Amino acid sequence: MGKPKVVRGKLIFLFIALLFYILCITVRTPGTYRMIPLPHRAPNTCPWQISEQSITPLNNTKHLLVSAYMDQRVNGLDVRIIGIFKRDSIQNLHCVFCCAGKLSNTTPGTILQHSDNFGFPYVTTDVMCQIPQNCNTKHVNLLTQPGEDRLVDQPWLPIRNKRSNGKEKEKLQFNFTVCISNLFGNYNNVLQFAQTLEMYRLLGVDRVVIYNTSCGPDLDRLLQIYSKEGFVEMVPWPIDQHLNPSPGWLFSQSGGDVHYFGQLTTLNECIYRSMDRSRYVLLNDIDEIIMPYKHNNLTSLMDVLQQQHPNGVFLIENHIFPKKPFNESKWGPLPRWRGVPGFNILDRIYKEEPDRTIYHPHKMIVQPRMVQQTSVHEVLKMIGQMFKVPPDVCRIIHSPISTPTQRPLEQLHVDTRLRDFTEQLLPGLNKVLREAGLLI
Repeated sequence: MGKPKVVRGKLIFLFIALLFYILCITVRTPGTYRMIPLPHRAPNTCPWQISEQSITPLNNTKHLLVSAYMDQRVNGLDVRIIGIFKRDSIQNLHCVFCCAGKLSNTTPGTILQHSDNFGFPYVTTDVMCQIPQNCNTKHVNLLTQPGEDRLVDQPWLPIRNKRSNGKEKEKLQFNFTVCISNLFGNYNNVLQFAQTLEMYRLLGVDRVVIYNTSCGPDLDRLLQIYSKEGFVEMVPWPIDQHLNPSPGWLFSQSGGDVHYFGQLTTLNECIYRSMDRSRYVLLNDIDEIIMPYKHNNLTSLMDVLQQQHPNGVFLIENHIFPKKPFNESKWGPLPRWRGVPGFNILDRIYKEEPDRTIYHPHKMIVQPRMVQQTSVHEVLKMIGQMFKVPPDVCRIIHSPISTPTQRPLEQLHVDTRLRDFTEQLLPGLNKVLREAGLLI
């Protein structure tokens, strides 16, 4: 009988010793050896991860977020988040703000799909948010369901622009900004690009914003020079890392996830990017120049148009200048830039007359604070009215690399407006090409 008692006593002693050992290692280093992990929670202060990307995936969705801007032109709403959403997967979203380092309560997001999608599965979409009272905020986030633990891995978007109802008259940094979307593939038409940028500089443009997915090596070198100078603002646009972007404008013809490498989104993003710093924004492609014909610069043109239509969005008619043989014996010699990739737009002097009996596209000059949503050829939501500028006052000189049809020369009209600026154009153009190491 004595032996079992001894064995039982030893077992009890070993059990107590084991409990004591477990208690010691758990208390001694709780951060490393804690037996039961704490729930996965967000830190007490925010923001703890700020997006530095131009495209940010939204967790637990098929959607992409691009940027957030203060926009108090819609009653009761304060912030507009611009995104690219999957049309068949729209769900309720909740806005949350970082208020001086502390999380706010969530507020419901108002989801506004843009009406133009050209049949593609993804569409430019705005989410409007209301800032809670007494919240001093610079960052916003979206949740599919309330709960701060869901914010741990979701980067916050910085809120750009300042509180505004669109009526302020403070001095703006720029008069004219050109928005170019989008560069992709191996586009390397350096000569036309440089001529267009220098032409816009002569016309009074202060800043050119370019959304760049990819381009050729020579053009990249040229754009780096313009960026360093401050004339060009390059916005990285890695849409091809998130979606299958289409190189075309119509889903039924070209397929893909989103229209023309996300052009609709970048145009809207550029308007809001420019809202607090530019009086006017020009929305056009890089092979197009919005050219005044009765004024020598855009400032004089817009002073007149603005007086006639104070709250106008100005539609500029497109005119195609196809490639045709240039007769130097008749029109005078052309400057030469041997070895520079691309073509010379100064030899585009023949213009097609638009067929106005069918739909004919325009591009736009807008006052950004008058615009809420835009498409390529017209504004979708705005404050004010659209006005078609007569083509004898201003029109687009559109010099595409190629045209689908070739009209005979007798059906074309001579237009040498670009050559009016040749003497002024050459010094700046030669200088930048030389800096880029492209001028022989």
